[in-house]
Amino acid sequence: MMRSSRAPLGALTLPLCLLLSALSLPAHAGWFDWLFKDTYTETRCPIVLSHGLFGFDDIAGYNYWYRIPEELRRSGAKVYVTQVAAANSTEVRGEQLARQVEAILAATGADKVNLIGHSHGGPTVRYVASVYPDYVASATAVAGPHTGARMADVLLGLQEALPLTGNVIGNIVNAATGFLDLISGGGYDQDSLAALYSLSTPGSTEFNSHYPEGLPEDACGHAPEVADNGVRYYSWSGAKPLTNVLDISDAGIGLLALLYLGEKNDGLVSSCSSHLGLVIRDDYRMNHLDEVNQIAGLVSPFETNPTAVFRQHANRLKNRGL
Repeated sequence: MMRSSRAPLGALTLPLCLLLSALSLPAHAGWFDWLFKDTYTETRCPIVLSHGLFGFDDIAGYNYWYRIPEELRRSGAKVYVTQVAAANSTEVRGEQLARQVEAILAATGADKVNLIGHSHGGPTVRYVASVYPDYVASATAVAGPHTGARMADVLLGLQEALPLTGNVIGNIVNAATGFLDLISGGGYDQDSLAALYSLSTPGSTEFNSHYPEGLPEDACGHAPEVADNGVRYYSWSGAKPLTNVLDISDAGIGLLALLYLGEKNDGLVSSCSSHLGLVIRDDYRMNHLDEVNQIAGLVSPFETNPTAVFRQHANRLKNRGL
């Protein structure tokens, strides 16, 4: 006689009741949260973001890292947005960042942080990683001008040829960056000429002689992911100055890109100059502002969104145990 393959109703009742009971538990139930928790960007060490030249943390609710911190946090990352001098030397900015890192370590109880710096923030996080390696699990540069930026070289040349004019312009820029610093709550002294030298080829060469960790040995080359100081180094950058017709900044960036005479660049930094440690990519369809999702997210619709690139990197750090 053929037996039915269906389980008796009574055998299904208990599991079904348990499932319904579980689904009816409050959302704050620990195991339920754990089961459905998004941990894609949940790194072991906090992520600390460091802005570039003329940068800030937040002005009237508008963040330099447009929507990036929120996108990292929604999947478990602890993210801290720092502020250093909008314009000053890499060493001065680095010491300012180091003090904030110390405060973050004290507040969180973490042993190290994952530093990510954009533009001049790239050399800035390198300084902290070199001088204070015990604080740093990884240092990532997004379009960092590690061997100098062409625009800085041009301006430095003008300043040396016309020192009086250069000093006047420097004072004007200091006043402008000082106001930017004031309204964003920074409270730092500004020195635009020191920043200019730090970002130039001779200034970068001098800096690199003191803090070489993570740099490739050859121009446009690659370096090991883990440097001799035990810190992991990463980098990425864009190579498309014009990306969105609605973005009013694209025109200016496109003009600045002409200084590179056809060399691959993002409008302000050449792809080769951006190389540090493990180079993730140096040819995203992004310009120098797109890399941090500016302005207001008006980036290329034909490329991975910058927020996704940051999320992918956070997941990379997580998978490295960082």
